[in-house]
Parts: sequence; C-alpha cells; structure tokens
Amino acid sequence: MTSPSTAPVPPGSPASPLLVLSAVTKRFPGVVALDGVDLAAHAGRVHALVGENGAGKSTLLKIVAGAYRADAGTLVLDGVPRSFSAPRDALSAGVTVIYQELSLVPQLSAEANIFLGMEPGRHGILDRRLAATEAHGALESLGADFDPATPAGELSIAEQQLVELARALARDARLIALDEPTAALSHVETERLFTQIRGLCSRGIAVVFVSHRLEEIRRIADDVSVLRDGKRVFSGLVAQVDDAALIRHMVGRDVEYARQAPTVPAPGAPLLEVAGLGRGRSFAGVSLVVRRGEIVGLAGLVGAGRTEVARCIAGADVCDAGTMTLAGIPYRPASPREAIARGVVYLPEDRKTQGLVLGMSVRENATLATLRRFSPWGVVRFAAERDAASRQTSAVELRPPDIERETGTLSGGNQQKVVLAKWLLADADLLIFDEPTRGVDVAAKAELHHLIRTLADAGKAILVISSELPEVLALADRIVVMREGRVAGEMAGAGATAEAVLALALPASHAA
Repeated sequence: MTSPSTAPVPPGSPASPLLVLSAVTKRFPGVVALDGVDLAAHAGRVHALVGENGAGKSTLLKIVAGAYRADAGTLVLDGVPRSFSAPRDALSAGVTVIYQELSLVPQLSAEANIFLGMEPGRHGILDRRLAATEAHGALESLGADFDPATPAGELSIAEQQLVELARALARDARLIALDEPTAALSHVETERLFTQIRGLCSRGIAVVFVSHRLEEIRRIADDVSVLRDGKRVFSGLVAQVDDAALIRHMVGRDVEYARQAPTVPAPGAPLLEVAGLGRGRSFAGVSLVVRRGEIVGLAGLVGAGRTEVARCIAGADVCDAGTMTLAGIPYRPASPREAIARGVVYLPEDRKTQGLVLGMSVRENATLATLRRFSPWGVVRFAAERDAASRQTSAVELRPPDIERETGTLSGGNQQKVVLAKWLLADADLLIFDEPTRGVDVAAKAELHHLIRTLADAGKAILVISSELPEVLALADRIVVMREGRVAGEMAGAGATAEAVLALALPASHAA
C-alpha cells in the first residue's frame, strides 16, 4: 500500500500534496461512515476515489466541501490546516465539489445557475450581458449546444450535468472533486470532459474523480484510493494495479464480469414489434422486435433518441408515426396506466424522482403500482401487502431485507431492486430498463445483471438502454444501435465488440 503522503508525483510537480486528509472519522447514529481515512491529492494530478455504495465516498466529499464536519482527523490544504464550517468556506478556499445528485435550481436559467452566488457585476449590480457571455463560453467549451437562458428544469439530465461542470469551471478552483460526473454523459461528452480535466491538471489544479466505471479511471486518473466500509483499504498508482485487484479491494472478494449468456433455448415468438415509430424531432422510422426470453440492448449516444423511444413504448409519451403490436395485437398506449395494464413497464433512468417515493417504506414502494389488489374495498389488507412485498424483495435479493425501511436510506443498487420488485409484483411481460445500473457499485451491478438475465430466462421480454458499452455487451442477446434519432444498425450480442457498436453510434464525422 502506498502512503498518501508519499504517493509518487511526476517530475517537476510539487513534492507536497495540495490536499491531505489524515485519520478522518465521521459517525452517524448507529453507523461509522468514515473510520480513520487518509487521502492525498496532488496538484496537476487526478486522484480517483472508488468503492461500493455505502463505502464512504460521498461522506468524504461532503467533509472536503464543508457540508459535514469530521468528528476526528485533520484537513490540510496547501500546507495549512483547515476546518470548513460551511460550503462557502470551502469555495472561498478554492475547493469545489460537484455531487452526483444535481444541485441546480430548476426555475433559474442555466447561466444563472452557473454564476449563482458569484454573479458578475460591480457595486452590487448584476452585469447580465457579462453573465450571459461568460456562461455561453463555459458551456460552449464543454460542447453544449443549448441556449444558456433555458431554465435548468427544462434541460435533460446530460445537459444539467454540463451546467454543473460549467459552474465548476467558472470558479477559480484549486481543487475540483467530481462525483460520478460522466453518469449521464455520452461518449463524445465524456471525451470533452476528459479534455477539460487534463487542461485543469496542466494548470496545476488537483482533481478528485469518483466513478464506478473502472475503464474511465484507467484512462483519466493518475492515482487511486479504494474505500470499503468506511476505511481506506488501498492507495497507489493506477498504472500499477489492474481492474481485478481494484474490484477485490472494493468488495473484498472476486467478482465475475462474464457475459450473461442465456441458459434456456432460443427466444420465443415476438412479444413487441415496432415499425416506423416516430415522434416529432426526437426520433423517426424506428423499427425493432423484442421476443420473449430475450434481452435486446438499445445502444447509442445520449441524445440518440433511446429514452424517447422507450417512453413511447411505455405510454409516457405518445408517438405520432408508426405502429406497434404486443403479442400480435395492435398496441398504442395513451398513458403508462394503459401500458401497465397490457404488461409493459418502464424502469426510468432517474429512479429517485421517477421510479420511487423516497420517503415511503420499501413495502409501500413495492406495492404502489398494485395497491388496489390489496385494498378491494378501499381498505388496505396489510398482512397480504406485507407478504407480497416480502416475497418480491426476497426474489430480487434486497439487502438488508427490511421492508419497513425508508427507501431513501438504501444504496442505489438496492433502490433499483425495489423498483424491480414493484414491477415484478405487477406481473409485467415486457420490462424496459433505462440505465439500470447508473450510480451503482460493481457488486450490485453484477447482481442486477444476473437478475435481468434470470427474468429473460423465465420468459420475460427485456429491453435495456445503457450508455455503458460493457453493460450492453454483457447483457444483450441482440443490440440495436441508434444514431441521431434513427436505427443505425443491429447485431447479435454474442461476439459483438465495443468498436463495432461505436462505429454505428458515432456520427459519421467521428466514426473513423
């Protein structure tokens, strides 16, 4: 194990780290979130921070950001001991943290969010023209193509993430911590972000990069630290540790990432048939088939129209062209309720706001879509409800199996299992997974992959949307690739390569 205070640095870099955390401890009622954690980040380098959900990564970032105060330990910035009482203190010291959960004000414009709390002007008077110009420049540098005057609440998740990044770039920060910054970004957007990170490092800025995507860490990070159960269990150079070792450090055991091949005979008859589907400028001429017992991967860059197609299939939006059939019967749902009644369900990318009610218990979320089944006369039969919730959460291997626990306290992987339990209880025939493992740690990801394959082997039809090519390649029996609102091609999952999928997904000018 490499000590953080003696981590190697490139020739010409300062020997002393910009940020040093020593023996940092944070306790919550009944939980030790951080237990004597050491960490060092050097100017001009990217330090990756990895670990399962619940390992303590977010708590550590909040201490760095001044959102939490450590119960014990020290924080030293550029050789000076610091104690941040509030996020404003950290920002004033040149420390910016961008969390995975977006912190934009939806009613304000993108440009207003970028400069919120640091509005340009003189003598207390806002210079709107300067704010617009600088916001446009910051967004343009990230490849954004939307109007900075657009309210943040009207932007897509990927666009909102770009606003968060632009806000960090607009601050003269000495250290920037990014929590899962690429989770909602396309391949091209991720490449632009990496270019920005390298530019920041060339100017001597230290970057802490949190990600579950090991391939990203290998590409962008110089150093890596692993947290497990609130403790730092490894620190070292990225170039000197392989993925298998990192995974062992994260979960304390080996995790297989073998392809999830079917264990039953070839898929059955088509369940869903889509022909020439279109909706405004979102997508056009989309045709695909999903059979019982089959997992179809819908691949493509963010903005290619994948989610928009899924929303039309699930009745969340209404298409204006094309036809669909379900089990050979015409199918054109006008609402999610109609789709659910026909056995079609959608597990959205943003499970926290669209898939769950976080303030409710696991039991209440699991039975939310089928509550009438347990209240035939308007009075809930709690024993039957509890039995059904327990049965389905057990089927998806929820841990801990506490159905009365508030859903908002669960890890991302367990929250996704609750969403899945809800729709299994509804006895769905076609399940549409949109970014099923976004923000989920590697162990939970493997469990979810296994659950999805088990559903397909049981005769369910599965459509999976994922921006992570390794996930598509691991799960899909067939891969349908979309590009700029149209189907660019289709291939068998077995033997497919990331290069082949990207060659179809990337615009012609980038697909060399």
